[in-house]
Amino acid sequence: MAATVALGVALAATVEIPFIDRVDEDNRITRESLEILQVNVGAKCNLRCKHCHIQAGPDREELMNRQTMQACLDVLDAYDFKTLDITGGAPELNPDFEWFVTEACKRDVTVMTRCNLVILDTPEHAHLAELYARLGVQVVASLPHFVQKNTDNQRGDGTFDASIRVLQWLNALGYGKGSGLELNLVYNPGGPFLPGSQDQLEAEYRRRLQAGFDIVFDHLFAITNNPLGRFAAALSAKGKLQDYRDKLVTSFNPGTLPNMMCRNQLSVGWDGRCYDCDFNQAAELPCGDGRTIFDYRDAAQACKPLDLKRSIEFDGHCYACCAGSGSSCGGATG
Repeated sequence: MAATVALGVALAATVEIPFIDRVDEDNRITRESLEILQVNVGAKCNLRCKHCHIQAGPDREELMNRQTMQACLDVLDAYDFKTLDITGGAPELNPDFEWFVTEACKRDVTVMTRCNLVILDTPEHAHLAELYARLGVQVVASLPHFVQKNTDNQRGDGTFDASIRVLQWLNALGYGKGSGLELNLVYNPGGPFLPGSQDQLEAEYRRRLQAGFDIVFDHLFAITNNPLGRFAAALSAKGKLQDYRDKLVTSFNPGTLPNMMCRNQLSVGWDGRCYDCDFNQAAELPCGDGRTIFDYRDAAQACKPLDLKRSIEFDGHCYACCAGSGSSCGGATG
């Protein structure tokens, strides 16, 4: 009994430790050069997923305008980014999205777009799959689970079947078949628990999707649900939010710190404000220097480009990226 009480006290003390106090000095700053420019083109979405940290949905009106997109392209031209990572919401619902992708693909960078798949099953947006294939856009497709009821539970009835149809169409266009058209899937847990082994999940996804639907893909990214937005609200309504936060804290893995996604990217919100990551956008925690994408563009155009290296802003939600095997927009990190 005494041991149980002592353990409870120890865990309670651990929960109170600010995330930044778990981070060594070297990992509190970004790398010298950044590879990824992540651009969130808006919170509007055709779905209202239960795990969505930015609470995207059909009623959201925040959308990046073309002027801000052009500033992002100018920054791609002026700085040494290797990848443009386009996200949302459903990025496809931004009226300037197709222009943005087409212009970005004229640059010598990898262009990737995050897709909920269901959007490409609509008549208005079905043509985008062929556009992606023609331009060589890398598709990062969210498929919360390979079982219909689990995906529909997170995303809504009928979303699994629509996702399968789109994945089969992407395969028909050459995606996921080693042709150079890369198709990566994203797994999110269906509740307040950490993902299992990414390698094991990928193997199971491959087996189930191949056997059941003749679908192939390149990689699977396992992403931990972050206790923000709609996911946090749902946990709070059930009285489980603090338990989940405690789970993230007690699962902290220092080995994931060097590969935190915030160390290798600059994230841009729909209005041009800059963040360390998409989760910080949801938490309304901008970069500490207060810069916007226009600041980076203007400085470069004045032949005085700004240093991309910066101190990172941390808060309690960052534990989600460093729990267990770690989590990033590119999957496990540790």
